[in-house]
Amino acid sequence: MIGRMSLLVAEDERRVRAFVVRGLREEGFTIDEAGDGYSALSALSRGGIDLALLDWMLPGVSGLEVLRQVRAGGSVTPVIMITARDAVRDRTLALNEGADDYLVKPFAFEELLARIRAVLRRSAGRASAKLSCGDLELDPSRHQVRRAGREIRLTAREFTLLQFLMEHPGEVVSRSRIVEAVWEHDFETFSNVVEVYIRYLRAKIDEPFGKRLIHTVRGVGYVLREGDP
Repeated sequence: MIGRMSLLVAEDERRVRAFVVRGLREEGFTIDEAGDGYSALSALSRGGIDLALLDWMLPGVSGLEVLRQVRAGGSVTPVIMITARDAVRDRTLALNEGADDYLVKPFAFEELLARIRAVLRRSAGRASAKLSCGDLELDPSRHQVRRAGREIRLTAREFTLLQFLMEHPGEVVSRSRIVEAVWEHDFETFSNVVEVYIRYLRAKIDEPFGKRLIHTVRGVGYVLREGDP
């Protein structure tokens, strides 16, 4: 059990929602419920949610759109998408939009609980000290990034990736290490996700400033440092 943490269960199928809610309450979690996307958005906007379970096919506003809106608003609340869609492109889309994990229906409650615990551990385990590399600064506690004094807005996933790189300055980290730390998914399944997010980061923290900090070491991985690797 992980304390009295507050979870949002956003699921329109009442039997599924009741099953999940009952099990999570027995594990000691405090639960908010939502049967549609509007209610899920309202609950997340109020704050106080430690993790959200979002069904993809919520009525009104889809779970994916809820995810997009909360991430666009700067929320870093961990989100696990629950979906009947099992195609790689759908799972990759959810991760690219900022989901911390996904679970395909039907699922065993034990697996859901294990994934919740893993995401919460990862969220709680992030360092709180400010990080810097040259004129780039990252403040985990405030979820802020600045370069040359200018604030840079990042999505939750971009922020987590940048934080991981900044926690290993000057160290070449492989794609598999990045996936394990940032996504916790099978590397082969999502083999292009790292490259996509590295491009996103470069477009925000390198290209506008004319001095590259993120470098590619061909055949090995990536390194964050000033100057050429």
